[in-house]
Formats: sequence, structure tokens, C-alpha cells
Amino acid sequence: MLEEVVEDYELFKDMSADELVLQMEKAWGFTAGKLAVGVKILEKMVNDDDCVKFLSFPANIVATGTRGALKELVKRKFVDVAITTCGTLDHDIARCWKPYFKGSFLMDDEKLRERNINRLGNVLVPNESYGVIIEKKMRELLQNIWDEGVREISTSQLCQEIGKRICDESSILHWATKQNIPVYVPGITDGAVGYQLWLFSQDHDFKINLLKDEGELNDLVFTAKKTGALIVGGGISKHHTLWWNQFKDGLDYAVYISTAVEWDGSLSGARPREAVSWHKIKQEADHVMIEGDASVILPIMVSSLITRKTKQK
Repeated sequence: MLEEVVEDYELFKDMSADELVLQMEKAWGFTAGKLAVGVKILEKMVNDDDCVKFLSFPANIVATGTRGALKELVKRKFVDVAITTCGTLDHDIARCWKPYFKGSFLMDDEKLRERNINRLGNVLVPNESYGVIIEKKMRELLQNIWDEGVREISTSQLCQEIGKRICDESSILHWATKQNIPVYVPGITDGAVGYQLWLFSQDHDFKINLLKDEGELNDLVFTAKKTGALIVGGGISKHHTLWWNQFKDGLDYAVYISTAVEWDGSLSGARPREAVSWHKIKQEADHVMIEGDASVILPIMVSSLITRKTKQK
């Protein structure tokens, strides 16, 4: 107590994201201080060769430019495995061929509907940029792998097959395949890609093997000396990451970024301390909960992490 003094920011021209984060550590102050701690934990986790590193995130941020920050984590192999939702596949595929657009939370949704434009928060997604293009690309992909003799596939294999066929370097799945990073989607039917899987199965004896994914996650966790996770948002991807890590007495590193509250008892809003009680995070783990919008926080953290890793080379 009373050892480290709060210092004012000293902002200057051409300041890098990492220089800003380093000043946040000195300036402290609520979310800024937690962000600075989060980057330090991530740096320690990424540098730990004994640690299997999980990345967990929901689909909504993939509809924004934050997709680029997630892509960098995968491209630079700062993570070893990703767990996400079906919507991530939807947006990652769609944006390789069609644009999304800037909008507003306050737009007239009835008029948007008349123009076949879907609103995701303040992002506009025309039908031709989502359902139409996803149907086209997924039908082609599924027919191709069917013709190659594939009758059953896990979600990690599906993500790999999608990544093989995407030559766009903006894609998360492209880089996951290139870097041999498995992507697991436990809620695979909950989205446009999942609907196309079901539709294809109506005239093809084609199956998704979710239990194969679980076997791989089991092997990952039980053979790991340590595990850590960057968990963005909540929902099924957050829970699945924590669920599997409870079987080795919990994560050694955990960084949460979320806007969810904990007073409603939800998993999305649950803080790391609650996960300690479930053995999902170790008592002695390095962990932090950063409250705030990941579309602001994550790009700053990833940029800072890239700078620190580059300096270590």
C-alpha cells in the first residue's frame, strides 16, 4: 500500500499504442489500469512456452474492424487454439467477398428492412453481403468436400476447410488454417453457416461430429503443462473455454474483456473470481477483468502486445 504514486499522462506526437499503455499503468484510473495489467498478463502468457493459449470471442466484433485485431493474434501465433460462435464463420466468410457498412444505433429499422439491410448495432449488413454470399460460398464448399468423399466432419475440420479456400489475408480462418491453429465452434448450428450445413444435409447424408471436437479439446487440456486464455465477451465460447480448463484445475492466466454485469448471475458477466470457485481458474493465476467495449480495448491491447513482442526479437 502507498508505494506507487499515480502519475499524469504525458502525451506527445506520434505516440505508439504501447507507449500509451505504459502510461496507463502509471496513470492508473479504473479501466485504464486494468487494460495495462491485461497487456502484462498477455505478454507473460504469450512468452510462456509451456502454456497452451486459448482465444475465446463472440461473432459481433467480427462484423467490425476489430476482426483485424483478432486476425493479428492468430496470424502472429500469439494463441494456439480458438473457440468462437457460428456467427464468426458467417462474418469472416461474408466480408472476404462483400462489404459491411457504417451505420447508427438510431436508424429507422423498418426502413432498413424495406431495403433488405440488416442492422448489427451500428453496422449495416445488406442481405447480399450476408445470407446471399454465405449461401453461395458454403454450397460450393460443401459440394466440393462431398465430392472429395467427406461424409462427416468436426467443426475444427470445417473451419480448416473454409480457411483453405479463403485466399483473403483479412480472414481469421485463412490465418488459422495457415498457422495450424484449430478453431472450435460448439454452437455450430446457430448461424447462417449452420443453416447451410442443415440445408445441405437434407439431400446429402452429411453429418457434423461435435464429439470429435470435444476429444481434441480434452487432449489439448490434459496434455498441457499450463493453460491461459484471452476471453472476449461471454456466451458459449467463454463457457466452453472455462469448462474444459476446469479439468486441469483451471487456467494459469486469464484476461476477460466484457461489458456484461455480474449481478444477474450470468456466465457472461461472471468475474474471474467466480471461476476460481469452479476450479476454472487457478487460485494463484494471473487474471484481470477489463470492463468495456472490446472494439475499443482489444485493438489497443493487441497493438501494444505486437510492439512488445517485436522488441523481444
